[in-house]
Amino acid sequence: MKLDIYNIDGKKTSKKVSLDKKIFGAEKNEHCIYLVVKSELASKRQGTSKSKSKSEVRGTGAKPWKQKGTGRARAGRLRNPSRVHGGTAFGPEPREYNVKVNKKVRKIARIGVLSDKCSSGNIIVVDSYKLSDVKTKNIENALKVLKINDQKVSFLSKEKDSNFYLSCRNLKDVNTYKVDDVSVYELMNSNMLVLDLDSVEYLNSLGKD
Repeated sequence: MKLDIYNIDGKKTSKKVSLDKKIFGAEKNEHCIYLVVKSELASKRQGTSKSKSKSEVRGTGAKPWKQKGTGRARAGRLRNPSRVHGGTAFGPEPREYNVKVNKKVRKIARIGVLSDKCSSGNIIVVDSYKLSDVKTKNIENALKVLKINDQKVSFLSKEKDSNFYLSCRNLKDVNTYKVDDVSVYELMNSNMLVLDLDSVEYLNSLGKD
């Protein structure tokens, strides 16, 4: 399986790159993708919600009046949840929403998404992202030449280039990620994936494990 290589200006070169069928031609496992995306979205939740219980809310914890003889209903404390200004019964407490997923499942999900993007023609390979200076207009022109300026694009690279990152930072629906850190959710949430040659080499190596 081979794809054409483009330069940073969006123009096609005469070279091609080989893609490993074990990575870019594998069968998609939708259940593994569901489990991984669910885990990644859950890990983004802060889990900092907190309400005060009757022992934490401001006020005395003493018994307001004696148990018998007053003619009033018995009361143990004024900060009972059933009273005004009382604590919250069974309120939220700080917690973690993390969901554990095995490494093998994560790998299957990542491979499945890459394979699906490749079969749909939504992967473009660029020789390098290196820029001599910071110019957002150059990236805009490249996206127009590639006819992907109206789509959500994710650039994957093995090493981060500061000039390229700064050039893409202000563009709408354009994101940059390191290929070994990008989440399955971000891969799924992109219409087009643009990889450099180092990223392709890294992903091809996953099939050798």
